[in-house]
Amino acid sequence: MAKAIASKTKNGSTSSKKDTSLKPIKDFLGSRDLPAPVDRLEDVRRRARRFREKFLSGPQVIYYKSFDLVRVPYPTKYALLNAFSLPTPFLHIINRLFVIQYKTSEGVKTLLFSPSDVDANSETPFFKRLSQSFGPFQDLGRRIMAPTLNTVEECLKKVGISPEQVDYISYDHLHTQDLRKWLGANGQPGYFPNAKLLVMREEWNSIQGLLPPQSDWYCPNGSGGISMDRIVLLDSDTELGGGLALIRTPGHTYGNHSLVANTPEGIFVSSENGVSADSYNPLNSRIPGVRKYAKNSGMEVILNGNTLELGLDQYISMVLEKEIAGVSKRNPEFFNVMPSSEMSGFWLFPGTSPTFSFGQLEFGTPVLK
Repeated sequence: MAKAIASKTKNGSTSSKKDTSLKPIKDFLGSRDLPAPVDRLEDVRRRARRFREKFLSGPQVIYYKSFDLVRVPYPTKYALLNAFSLPTPFLHIINRLFVIQYKTSEGVKTLLFSPSDVDANSETPFFKRLSQSFGPFQDLGRRIMAPTLNTVEECLKKVGISPEQVDYISYDHLHTQDLRKWLGANGQPGYFPNAKLLVMREEWNSIQGLLPPQSDWYCPNGSGGISMDRIVLLDSDTELGGGLALIRTPGHTYGNHSLVANTPEGIFVSSENGVSADSYNPLNSRIPGVRKYAKNSGMEVILNGNTLELGLDQYISMVLEKEIAGVSKRNPEFFNVMPSSEMSGFWLFPGTSPTFSFGQLEFGTPVLK
């Protein structure tokens, strides 16, 4: 559940305010307690199917729109763990922003899922080294290899939503994210004056003391100086309001969670446990090597494996995601799991086009103030 936070931060601020519109979801309690991994998997699968039916019968979100923010080169050995058969070292993933509005007992609320500060996030050690590898041609390399397509500010202006209207921001996990611009830090105001971060307690705890395998993927000091009254720590799966939930999906990181939204086109689930629709049904993939690997290994899903903090849990989490999402109406060979950073074809990276891609989606009409 979402707990009131009453702990001191580095700058001495405290908070004891509770977010009453957030409600714990109990459908998956104890689902990973069985001793055998296969039993845990099947228990999660059964619960996910039941949760799907219940969630589908409930309300839909008012508004749902995704925007492309930035293309980022990403190693194929991580994105399609062990499955890709060509020597192409990189593929492109498109980092996306999701703007969602939904009804609560406190009125209509606005969530931004995965609002990336593209410039600040470039300080993430892995991507900073990659940029520096271009030497004196860093600026040119970045424009070609990692072009910015939109900024968060531009996306909100296109929709007509003001910064003051944003109630929450959240990320499936905090790899590469610098939060300070949005929430404010060290006494400086943030771009979103009323927004709070929704984050699993395990993820927040992780960034307080990273080990080297983790720290390569987190933006240095990305949460430094942020007042804890801007942070809501979640201890369970959580219903945010009508048609919207955050479901714990540990694996890619300890505190990973997935966005679950009920829309006119069914349930969409978003995280970065997998990087493409192919990742969730590899037997239907035409990406070189993926189908053969899945057939030979019996792998039901293909993990995004740059950190593998909890590999077996990530596998189970991806099955949970696809069972909640169900089959896509756009392409029944794949599931309605739309990665928060989705694999995209690029002429410099042969063989890396996904079999099916969701692109940018929009449902409903935004509520403006």
